[in-house]
Amino acid sequence: MRPASPESPRKVCVVVASRANYGRIKSTLQAIRAHPCLELQLVVSASALLYRFGSAIDVIRADGFEPDRCLHIIVEGENPTTMAKSTGLAVMEMATAFENLKPDLVLTVADRFETLATAIAASYMNIPVAHTQGGEVTGSIDESVRHAITKLSHVHFPSTERSRERLLRLGEDPRQVYLTGCPAMDLLVPIAEEPSRPDLLKRYGGVGREIELSKPYLVVLQHPVTTEYGSGFEQINETLRAVHEIDLQAVWFWPNVDAGSDDVSKGIRTFRERVPDNRIHFYLNMSPEDYARLILRSACLVGNSSSALREGAFLGVPAVNVGSRQDGRERGENVVDADYDSAEIAAAIAEQLDRGRYPPSGLFGDGHAGERIADALAQCDPPLQKRITY
Repeated sequence: MRPASPESPRKVCVVVASRANYGRIKSTLQAIRAHPCLELQLVVSASALLYRFGSAIDVIRADGFEPDRCLHIIVEGENPTTMAKSTGLAVMEMATAFENLKPDLVLTVADRFETLATAIAASYMNIPVAHTQGGEVTGSIDESVRHAITKLSHVHFPSTERSRERLLRLGEDPRQVYLTGCPAMDLLVPIAEEPSRPDLLKRYGGVGREIELSKPYLVVLQHPVTTEYGSGFEQINETLRAVHEIDLQAVWFWPNVDAGSDDVSKGIRTFRERVPDNRIHFYLNMSPEDYARLILRSACLVGNSSSALREGAFLGVPAVNVGSRQDGRERGENVVDADYDSAEIAAAIAEQLDRGRYPPSGLFGDGHAGERIADALAQCDPPLQKRITY
């Protein structure tokens, strides 16, 4: 890899494939763009381009990032077959994008099927791959995908000390493993000091009862679990019943594009029609900062999103983690687990409401990950042929 310098900046291609991806990498995009020895290339793909999954592309552009390529790679259906086909299509489209952009290094995020496709395409094209959030343990197929990406990657940016140690046990070169923290935490530091914004939700539309942010509210986000495909409808109904039973106003976000998304969405639509007097307002997406502002002042986070464990821990927000999607993931003391059972979920929410706020945790970082990642991207010199010791 050629040396990085202001005279010869290193081209770093970052791939953003979903609304969650963007929140997890935004501060790094800003740091790369500002770094004198780096040149940012941006590829936006998959559900980040689709309206029904929140049009993250609009948020990205509003933040001043213009993509170098937009890749449509989602095969309709939201089932295991279309998920596999979308991965294959993504490999082909990513390869074409990388051939045209000629990056010196590709940076990919976390554990999604689009992330795996990015790593496959770049590594086969002899482009070094950098990976954030490697070494973590979770449920579903995500863990297998994450570890596969680790073995395809050349530079690693784990979020926690335990994740760093796991990467080393997987045989990765210690010189290419940088403990940076999670970039999502970077967005939370200034927000934690802000005054409340009672008009926060007005520009996002959505459907349902108006939310009064001056009063207690829940934030709910529950995705399908790929390895439990076919159970999403029943699983989301249990959470819907629990939230309705608690009888607290709730902000609810639509699920991601993974296999089973249609079942989860069907459950939400059916509930809305069957229980028109519910106290829930449903949203597709919002900016990462506004999402952070929303969860900061929420009474409790509910569902199976990793943001309850990551951002929730950093902010000290009570959380109820539902089901198996986050099995094994590190978490702070703010999390209570519940199975797919409405009574158990409701009891856990009530327990957390009684408990109130938790001490903030720095488990997933201190708010400076983006700067650390950019500096490492400018300095690293990973060999394409990995020497792995087992």
